[in-house]
Amino acid sequence: MNGDRVFHIGDRVVYPNHGVGIIEQISSRTIGLSIEKFYLLKIKSSSLKVMVPFHNVTSVGLRPVVRNGEVQKIVDYLSSGECNNALDWKDRFKENSERMRTGFLLDVAAVLKSLLMLGQTKALSLREKKMLERARYLLVSELAISRNVDEVEIEQVLAKALTKCNLRFPELAELAS
Repeated sequence: MNGDRVFHIGDRVVYPNHGVGIIEQISSRTIGLSIEKFYLLKIKSSSLKVMVPFHNVTSVGLRPVVRNGEVQKIVDYLSSGECNNALDWKDRFKENSERMRTGFLLDVAAVLKSLLMLGQTKALSLREKKMLERARYLLVSELAISRNVDEVEIEQVLAKALTKCNLRFPELAELAS
């Protein structure tokens, strides 16, 4: 299989920008002369069902839930001081949108951190607030599943990491306002 990942029914996967899903079915369809195989996954947060053709797995960024080693890298990144932000908001928004689309959790953590740092010096725009809320959700939900703990526990781990560089983990209520 040309380097693509193979998933099985019951696998927990991440569909970039939508979060964690579970592979519920593997099916095939005949399209013309060829047989196309699909993963049918259910997105945890929205119960949305998504069909991903096998040949699109890499291009859409479908990947397994992060493992513990990666969880530690993310926590370490959030607790270190460094973070870069483009000065112009259009550039910053474009950069952050691209990071969110990669589906890599470290990129999502970078968006969260950069928006939190920015929020210390100026009010975030509505779009930036929404992106912060999305980054927060994607991080918390995937890390909770990865470690098999409640989301509250992960929120505490992330809050503790962020306090090391004087940032405060946002409460959901603040983002909704």
